[in-house]
Amino acid sequence: MMFLLFLVACGGESAPTISQVALAKDESGSRNTTVFAPTDTFYLIVEASGPENTRVKATWTAVNAENVDPNYLIDEVEQSISGSNTITFDLAGDNPWPVGDYKVDLSINGEPSQSVTFRVQAPMGQSGDTTATNSSDTPAADSPEAAPATDGAISSLEAVKSATIQIEAQGTFVDPEVGTMYNAAGRGSGFIIDPSGIAVTNNHVVTGAALLKVWVGGESEPRNARILGVSECADLAVIDIDGDNYPYMAWYDGAVDVGLDVYAAGFPLGNPEFTLTRGIVSKARAGGETGWASVDDVIEHDATINPGNSGGPLVTADGRLVAVNYAGLSETNQYFAIAQSQALPVIEKLQQGEDYLSIGVNGTAVNDGQGLSGIWVSSVKSGSPADEAGVNGGDIITSLEDLILATDGSMADYCDILRSHDAADKLSIEVLRFSSQEVLEGQLNGRELEQTFSFAQTLEEEANNTNSGSSGSTSGTAYGEYMTISDDSGALTLDVPTSWGDVDGSAWELEGQTIGLSVLAAPNVNDFYNSWNTPGVFFWGNRSI
Repeated sequence: MMFLLFLVACGGESAPTISQVALAKDESGSRNTTVFAPTDTFYLIVEASGPENTRVKATWTAVNAENVDPNYLIDEVEQSISGSNTITFDLAGDNPWPVGDYKVDLSINGEPSQSVTFRVQAPMGQSGDTTATNSSDTPAADSPEAAPATDGAISSLEAVKSATIQIEAQGTFVDPEVGTMYNAAGRGSGFIIDPSGIAVTNNHVVTGAALLKVWVGGESEPRNARILGVSECADLAVIDIDGDNYPYMAWYDGAVDVGLDVYAAGFPLGNPEFTLTRGIVSKARAGGETGWASVDDVIEHDATINPGNSGGPLVTADGRLVAVNYAGLSETNQYFAIAQSQALPVIEKLQQGEDYLSIGVNGTAVNDGQGLSGIWVSSVKSGSPADEAGVNGGDIITSLEDLILATDGSMADYCDILRSHDAADKLSIEVLRFSSQEVLEGQLNGRELEQTFSFAQTLEEEANNTNSGSSGSTSGTAYGEYMTISDDSGALTLDVPTSWGDVDGSAWELEGQTIGLSVLAAPNVNDFYNSWNTPGVFFWGNRSI
């Protein structure tokens, strides 16, 4: 293998630093990637700067390649620079590169600076080695009888980055605290399970998005992807990334016992930098009920995850998949991942293009503690049963099959109903739509939603009836007389009929968290919460909106 070096000097002096490193299939760096074929020529492009005689050194290692000793030192190249420079290593192999995982460590003036990992992947249809194979002896890639390939899966911790992805989901979402967010972009993580680009993430990362952007292994340019299948109850989704010949992960086949060393991989907090944290399995089987999923088999661990890690892999020291990260409690250092026994059967269904335990919503269980509960819908998947029934973002699904949902603040009842029916069954559904002040009822896989109650219409009718019956009198119960009320802080004020004397001005809370100010008034607050026949008003506000 030849290591040719090109140096472009830009002049000037600065403290020694390596500012940027990229692998690419062209010298200009416009085709960045971390996956190459055995016969590819590819380039390592390093931007560095420093005073005269600053030394930049690259050390090439075959971490785990076929027919090569583990962590075999391939070569070391050192070059002196002065000022700002772009160094290009032209990696043209005299012979095909062995399939496997590689890394290059960069140092400046003898001090370690950055490391880059990459993978040499055999073309589709070949086994793990670089020799030709008889196509008649190799199962076709799309053959339904062919078992999932594992021979070419990554097999080291250093290679995990190459098969881990960052996902940006763009669309319009409705948040219970913020309201409608147009062209919003949320980010999560995922991982590739097949060289054709099949990848796994969480349902709450992608469902309802208009488009997906995917960065593979920390690439600088995103790729497009499409959703194959989703499950809101399992909080899993399978996507298909454009392209092929990707590095991929295989499942861990050992026992997942308490104390097993595990690593959480992903791109937390929307940061493009790959992160790997270490921990152990602290509980082999934990409870999986949350406000956005109902998972039967969950692993608890203490490898730190943050928002943005959702959908990322939990792996062993040799890069094998243990579980799918989906939730965490940072204040108690408890983090949760969907176990293989739960994830794998669901992933296999989703990979075939079918949704499972899903009506097609990105939702969260809500319960205000005062009688209102249900599934808050932040977005809806186009063409899903929820979409065809007329469910919108911002709706609260209050009941399915006449069972009131989320009374315990979880998705458990919602998901148990879906588990008790086939995907094509007709299910009665009721939603509360704040935007139009109405209640609607219909059926999933049946009748579209229709209005059954309107708050605005009821108030208007009651006002008309009261005024017509009073013959111009101004009795204390007539809507002709109003009083001013306010919340406990005095920041919110409004006028209500004097007959609405039962007033609650306490803070607006959601799932035990104070999220704003509120004031409620009705003839009887309990009746207002527990029936549709009692008029009243609930006025709330959030300083951040």
